[in-house]
Amino acid sequence: MLDPMMEQLLPGFVDECKEIAERVTDHLIELEKAHEQSRFDDLARGLHTLKGSAATLGLSELSELAHRMEDAVLPLRGRSAALPGAVTDALLKTLDTWMAHLRATTAKSELPDLRPSHKLLEAVRHAVQAVEPGKAAANNGKAVAEKEKKSSKREREARAARAEPATAEPTAEEEAVPGEEAGSWRVRTREVVSLLHEVERLREVRLRLEERRRELERGLSQLARLGILAQTAEVRALLMGVQRALSADGEEAGDIVASMEDELKAICTLPVRTVLEPLRRSVRDLCKQSGKLARLSIVGGEVSLDRRVLESLRGPLVHLVRNAVDHGLELPDVREARGKHREGIVVVRVEQQGNMLFIEVSDDGNGLDLALIKQSARDLSIVPGAELDAMTPPQLHQLIFRNGFSTRRTVTEISGRGVGMDVVRSQIQALQGHIEVHSTPGQGSRFTLTLPAELGSSPVLVVRCGEHELGVPMSAVETSLLARSGELRVARTRVQLSHREHLITVQDLGTLLGLRQPEVPHDGQPLLVLQSQGRRVALAVDEVIGDRELVIRPLPPEVRDLAAYQGAATLARGELVLIVRPDWLSGFEKRDASLTGTRRALVVDDSLTARALHRTALESAGYSVHTASSGRQALEQLRHSSYDVLVSDIGMDEMDGFELTLEARRSHELEAMPIILVSARDSDADRQRGASCGADGFLSKKDCASGRLIAEVQAVIARRQGVA
Repeated sequence: MLDPMMEQLLPGFVDECKEIAERVTDHLIELEKAHEQSRFDDLARGLHTLKGSAATLGLSELSELAHRMEDAVLPLRGRSAALPGAVTDALLKTLDTWMAHLRATTAKSELPDLRPSHKLLEAVRHAVQAVEPGKAAANNGKAVAEKEKKSSKREREARAARAEPATAEPTAEEEAVPGEEAGSWRVRTREVVSLLHEVERLREVRLRLEERRRELERGLSQLARLGILAQTAEVRALLMGVQRALSADGEEAGDIVASMEDELKAICTLPVRTVLEPLRRSVRDLCKQSGKLARLSIVGGEVSLDRRVLESLRGPLVHLVRNAVDHGLELPDVREARGKHREGIVVVRVEQQGNMLFIEVSDDGNGLDLALIKQSARDLSIVPGAELDAMTPPQLHQLIFRNGFSTRRTVTEISGRGVGMDVVRSQIQALQGHIEVHSTPGQGSRFTLTLPAELGSSPVLVVRCGEHELGVPMSAVETSLLARSGELRVARTRVQLSHREHLITVQDLGTLLGLRQPEVPHDGQPLLVLQSQGRRVALAVDEVIGDRELVIRPLPPEVRDLAAYQGAATLARGELVLIVRPDWLSGFEKRDASLTGTRRALVVDDSLTARALHRTALESAGYSVHTASSGRQALEQLRHSSYDVLVSDIGMDEMDGFELTLEARRSHELEAMPIILVSARDSDADRQRGASCGADGFLSKKDCASGRLIAEVQAVIARRQGVA
């Protein structure tokens, strides 16, 4: 019998499982016609999610049945033949029984017998294992006509099984609020979402009002500095009245937005604890199975989230917590021998900063075993051996998210199938978020999920670095001050700031982002003291523009993996501002290219996205990359710094790539530097003109997108060295 909290979650769980079952049904029908690996992987993920979520809610019979469905499917992974008809029939029938059992559990009616489904799946599993791949292909060939005959019938039956009756009960999202049946309205989800977007627009209008008020204030200050107070008295009085009115209107608009957000939160959000609390039962059950001792601690369970986001997070959180107990924590005797408490701890911490949500799942176990990860990747042929040997610890950590990867040699009910962590990353990316891994051998692991929330804005300090405006979350800014030579400790390899009897490392923001060469802060230059994850850093910038309330949006998928940026926001006039991640700034370890032997590259493009893509590709190959947004800016950087290769776009307004190449070749210091030109179109005329200007290589942007940039860079450098 389920406890009351679990029963409250069942209606939402039925809706979630209905969607998964529909996808699984479609995959089964299509896989019976022809094999498609990506569709097969999605099928396996769906069954795995059904199993894990059912176990979390204490529905052990359904979890076991989903496990048996996995057992019937996974032996067929990697085969090129279509799914056998017997397997498809058995899984479709079992899936119908599974959903009927779940609905009966929710309605507290008579439960269907699951034993026939278990017998059916067991028979199918044995039949699949007994058939040799060649024989199976032959049998499938003989049965093509029969399957085609049955296919349309099965599709009709599947659609009929999925169809809702006309008298179906309303979904959880459309149900009236309990206790208010007489005075409530039934509202569809899309209508609430539409209202959310309108509130978001209203918030942006309020932010623009505040920016207009600041502009007016600056205008009044300039009038006062002109000194012609008598002549401008009437105008200034009028403008001051407008300024006061704008300020009052802005405050009222802010109150309206805040009130509407609060009301919408009450309608469409739930506390995170409704998803997290059932995990305590899951941890207990896992410990009983594995002989481990563990305790789940939840911090921030009162944070409210959009119901849709919450349901989408259920699966990833189940996987991460189960993974922490199964893979992370040691057995009690082992922990005791290592000086730890016999009982391990798994902590789920939830924090919302403005419109950004951070969820951290950590444990105090053994940490990720890099040697085991590397060996498993080698055994499974996930990464070529040479590439695997060159991987850094953070890159090895990312292998656990690869489809089919597992460090377990045997498959259990909990792990070993290689789909759990793959599901986590896929679902977080579907929410426009990303996941990071931090692990310390012998001390534990930490998985951090970062994703946008629908409501709210974030306080951001906008700064200028060169010609770029960037944002730093205010939550990480401890203080700001002006650099003074007497407070700086300048050594050969680093600069430190003496601040409140502590020495803090000073980093130049432009240098960290690859925008310019490192420089010692001059007297009066603004410094920001940041604190994140227990680390502090003093950040040198060129100007502090001011604090703003901004809505931070995720970066486009093409550049979402850039570690330096949390997202992007738009200022009142439409300017795009990239938001830098404080933990990346505070954890950055300065590397001197002259000491490490790292090759240096300069990327020139007036497109921010193109610069980011080229930089990511080059950094992945071990290059230290600086960027410039115009040809003239690139020439300025080339006067002060040396580079092993220059990659430049052709089509730039101020100075195009051809002109930049000609200017570089006129300089004695730059005449031997390899230059690669990049064009949006693959034109023979552009290639010939680039070669005549002195370029060593030419690529189209399509070539760069397909991964040819690194090979071309290495080739032109090798050719230049051969000539030398």
